[in-house]
Amino acid sequence: MCPEALAGTNKKKDSPVERLMASVKYLKMTSTRQQKISRLLQKELGPIFQQMAPEFGGNMITVTVVRISPDLSVAKVYLSIFPGKNKEEVLEKIREKTPAVRGLLGNIIRNQVRIIPALYFYLDDSLDYIDNIDRLLKS
Repeated sequence: MCPEALAGTNKKKDSPVERLMASVKYLKMTSTRQQKISRLLQKELGPIFQQMAPEFGGNMITVTVVRISPDLSVAKVYLSIFPGKNKEEVLEKIREKTPAVRGLLGNIIRNQVRIIPALYFYLDDSLDYIDNIDRLLKS
């Protein structure tokens, strides 16, 4: 299953509010198993990114959301990268290291899932959006 087939994805760029609404809708239609695997992936990817932080320029990388396909074979991982400079470059480095990340993840969760899902990484800019709204409200 391709990553675009997952719920809440469009070719156009969604605003963070639209993505939040899509997340709520997504949670309503996902199975309990999908939610458990999503939480497991989110929990286990965090330490992997901490361990690999020097390879990504020392940036702090937070896994904000993981969405998994109904067949549990594809996972869309949304990342928040701090500090905010050159996020796209860091994301490109992460995408280049996807096989290594998936391998480390597989070593950790191999006894809990049958298939280690294919990982697709995306930037989660909802925190930037919230900061922008706060800044606009203060001025």
